[in-house]
Amino acid sequence: MAALPPVANLQAFEAVARRRSFALAAAELHLTASAISHQIARLEDHLGVRLFERSAHGVRLSSAGDTYLSRVSGALAAIVSATDDLRHGVSNSLYVHSAPSLASLWLMPRLRAFAQAYPDISLNLSAAHSHSDFALGQADIDIRYGIAQWPDLEVEPLFEERIVPLASPAFTREHRLKHMAQLLDVPLIQSNVSIVQWSDWFRAYTSLRAPDRFVVRFDRAQMSLDAATQGLGVALESVVNAAGHLARRQLVPVFGLEAAIKVKAHFAVYPPRHATPAGPRWRPSWPGCMARRPRRQGDGLAPTRHAPVTTARSNT
Repeated sequence: MAALPPVANLQAFEAVARRRSFALAAAELHLTASAISHQIARLEDHLGVRLFERSAHGVRLSSAGDTYLSRVSGALAAIVSATDDLRHGVSNSLYVHSAPSLASLWLMPRLRAFAQAYPDISLNLSAAHSHSDFALGQADIDIRYGIAQWPDLEVEPLFEERIVPLASPAFTREHRLKHMAQLLDVPLIQSNVSIVQWSDWFRAYTSLRAPDRFVVRFDRAQMSLDAATQGLGVALESVVNAAGHLARRQLVPVFGLEAAIKVKAHFAVYPPRHATPAGPRWRPSWPGCMARRPRRQGDGLAPTRHAPVTTARSNT
């Protein structure tokens, strides 16, 4: 194994990168700015690259520094969490990573039930757009969206979800939406990262071609749902993600749940070692527990009858 740089140097690097200031990083770590500068210099010598670009306006990460930060910040966070757990006598922790939208819309409503079912487990949840790096010990389980192509990992589909056109009740009334062809006359909201695109939905349920231009585009499901709630247009989104919006009547399925495309595109992913008897004790029960609908917040809607169930085939 290659010689690792001192942890103190890595902590200084992460603090300067986050604070964009040697002085602020020094104050956070209870050191002098000179000491921080020396630690960064030692780390750069150890790595043989320049991590920061310095100017009269301050410091900013170099290209190499930005890449390095993306790899080591999660590892440092894992060390801090493990240390805290050990100090507080926590022997059974679960570190879950997820994309931000799913963490807010799907995971959060289920955390209370999970905590009640497993009071001896200390749950740590992180959210980011990139996948967790298991080699760095950043997470026990990663919830991923898209194609199930992770050959070295255990992969379990979490749930089947229905993708339907959603709009606010006021928008639906204002535009008197009753027929699918009317969608060509109203603003449509595009979710760029969704497995199911408007072209797929139009092809499945109409003989019409989906529009090429959209009133707004988003790369996060939560933003698309919020835009639809605000009356900006019709969003094509998952009933699972929109469960809270539907329960509060902020959104309604424009044409009911019959006009849905069903997919399995969210997966619980974890290393094979976590499935062994020596792995975390949570492993056998976690996916099933989380996949169950919360008692007080669900979509409250009947099953879809017509649309086929598919597993995600491609990213969009």
